[in-house]
Amino acid sequence: MLDDAGLQALREAARLSPDNLPLRRHLADQLLAKGYLAEAEAEYRAALVLAPKDPEIAAGLAEAFARQSAHGQALAVLEPFLAAPGCPPRLGVIAARALLGEGDAHGAARRYHEAVSRDPSLADADLAARLTPQPIAPSAPSWGAPAAPGASWGAPAGPGSSWEAPAAPGSSWGGQAGPVQQPAEGPGGAQVERSSVSFADVAGMEAVKEALRVKLLLPIQQPELFKAFGKRAGGGVLLYGPPGAGKTHLARAAAGELGAAFVSVGLSDILDMYIGSSERNLRAVFDLARRNRPCVLFFDEVDALAARRSDMRQAHTRQLVNQFLAELDGVDQHANEGVLVLAATNAPWYIDVAFRRPGRFDQLVFVPPPDHAARAAILRILCRDKPLAEMDFDAVARVTELFAGADLKGVVDRAVEAKLHQSISAGRPIPLSTPDLLAAAQSVKPAAVREWLGTARNYVMHANDSGAWDELMPWIKQVR
Repeated sequence: MLDDAGLQALREAARLSPDNLPLRRHLADQLLAKGYLAEAEAEYRAALVLAPKDPEIAAGLAEAFARQSAHGQALAVLEPFLAAPGCPPRLGVIAARALLGEGDAHGAARRYHEAVSRDPSLADADLAARLTPQPIAPSAPSWGAPAAPGASWGAPAGPGSSWEAPAAPGSSWGGQAGPVQQPAEGPGGAQVERSSVSFADVAGMEAVKEALRVKLLLPIQQPELFKAFGKRAGGGVLLYGPPGAGKTHLARAAAGELGAAFVSVGLSDILDMYIGSSERNLRAVFDLARRNRPCVLFFDEVDALAARRSDMRQAHTRQLVNQFLAELDGVDQHANEGVLVLAATNAPWYIDVAFRRPGRFDQLVFVPPPDHAARAAILRILCRDKPLAEMDFDAVARVTELFAGADLKGVVDRAVEAKLHQSISAGRPIPLSTPDLLAAAQSVKPAAVREWLGTARNYVMHANDSGAWDELMPWIKQVR
């Protein structure tokens, strides 16, 4: 609540005239000057919708972010303007503060000195004292060549440079392929990885893989074709299904198929006991992905972060959902371009319906238990590095109906343990055989898939007015 009568009057005037850009910008400037940072951020966002190419509005929004220690978000706002020739020097000073907040003293010094050399009135003695003295580079490093020692890949290198993360070999994102970015770390230990698996390592699930290709991968691999139809690279897909069906493995394979960075986010990376910290952690994770695009950002057990707000009793938990929705939308329509957001859950019916709006997780992809052919393929993959006799994986697949991938791994592990005991007694490796797997399969009771389908049945039969769960109908008929 604002305790300033003048600001309250300005806000009421802006409410009555929402398209009055000068009024909204003046209100945002006044809020920022008086320290109402969250309110200023909201007004600058609204003004940026009216004038998305106004550098002064972007500067105000970035400063509001920076003063809230949301340094990555500030850089995301500034990037399109910093890459353009003739960028206002004030934006360079704000970028320097944000880069310093992110620990990039070299990049901050370069930005600050370049801005002050163009407008000496912007000199900030306190900021200059905190910067590591660095000579101004004569030219920005090229994306197609190795960077100079200590150069920052997290921000534009200088006037006229293009801010786009180095593309992986074979990727069409960002022009020429450049050096692979060094691993970066986000809040709670979330790290940028390079996946070593691809769709070739995923047995079966051809329909699921094709859905991921069309929605996420092809817009980056064939940008000109998708641009002709107005489709941008980026978006969200919600993977759902029973436990152990391979949702996390699919996400890693999607990143490996594209050659993109991969950021896996767990609950411990986001949730914090202090009010406001969880929202900051979530924002920082998205900023990490934006700085490493093209990037697959994967949220596991997303129902814990995106639960229905109507079920929540505490305001700060609802705020986390609101922050998640805001990050999916981005500061502007291009903020998340090149960021492919994947999420996995075992309980999609508990997720707030706002996440399924177009532009967010607008595509729900069911990851089913593997069918007969997929089970045989999974067993081949699990056994390929073990001493084997002649194997009949199809026979094992026939007796493992409704086994998830994790259940099949349990079967192989149990058979291997039994065979190890025999090998120790014999003093030599005894190959694994089909009877070993069949015996292990008889001793494993895969309850997870059947229980999950039993729960899904309740929603399909009694809470499916929207038709969201129609694709589950053939599966729940297997539940007796």
